[in-house]
Amino acid sequence: MDVDPRKLAVLLAVHRAGGILAAADVLHLTPSAVSQQIARLESEVGTPVLDRQPHGAVVTAAGRVLTEVAERIESELTDVTRSLAALRDEVSGTVVIAAFQTVIRALLVPLVHQLRAEFPGLELQIHEMDGDKAQQELRAGTVDLLIVEAETPIGRRSARGTRDVPILEEPWVVVTPAGTPTPTTLTDLEHLTWLGVDSDAAAHGATEHVRRGMTAARTAHSYYDYNAALALVAGGLGVAVVPSLAVLGMPVEGVKAVSVPGLGYRRLIARHRASRAEPRKEVATVLDGIIRAAAELPSPTE
Repeated sequence: MDVDPRKLAVLLAVHRAGGILAAADVLHLTPSAVSQQIARLESEVGTPVLDRQPHGAVVTAAGRVLTEVAERIESELTDVTRSLAALRDEVSGTVVIAAFQTVIRALLVPLVHQLRAEFPGLELQIHEMDGDKAQQELRAGTVDLLIVEAETPIGRRSARGTRDVPILEEPWVVVTPAGTPTPTTLTDLEHLTWLGVDSDAAAHGATEHVRRGMTAARTAHSYYDYNAALALVAGGLGVAVVPSLAVLGMPVEGVKAVSVPGLGYRRLIARHRASRAEPRKEVATVLDGIIRAAAELPSPTE
């Protein structure tokens, strides 16, 4: 039995996509061409590899064996690509990034796809993590880049043998319930109810700065996570100061974000190990990509 590996790739695409039509879109082939490849594969192995159903197709027992082989071939080819890239002195390897929700959603997820296309031998792994645990993982070598808010306790306390690189200064914005009159100055916020902020959050300092001198301001509830702040504001329970990344490209029903003069900026830094061997070439490449992507972020009110 002589099996063509290219036909195995077609079978794997059908298995992952759930049907001939969907696989054709993925492979940029016509459904007829995909069906022909599957028919030839079944002729080569002498048994059906797909169970065609009204709403798609699933692999048979024989098809499952072949898709497992196809996945191993795919994995081997990926390893070969990375090895050849290393021989050509191209960027390759794995970079582990520890970050928090707003950065992951608005900055890192798009960056993964961009760098994957630009550097096929480079793999990014993203972990939602912050605080002392993230710092320990960085020092232990299991995390390569740690993104933190400069105004938090962990941001102000850099570890020995590490280096901080500024990556973004983003404006703080006021989020208010949708029915609230749009503020144009800090004075317009004085008589509103404010959400309390955990003292370890960067927003705590920003909020205290804004509220300084607001003798009539009231405080209710409290939050640490910006998603919780948006939920409380959407429920009409108060107003809050959040970073622009918290609302960028993520409209929340019942909430409006407003830029008001005097709110200041949240500073984000990327922390990496610093030695003769660090940062590695792939880590420096990812760091450069993060800085470029941060510079291209649109305004949250655009």
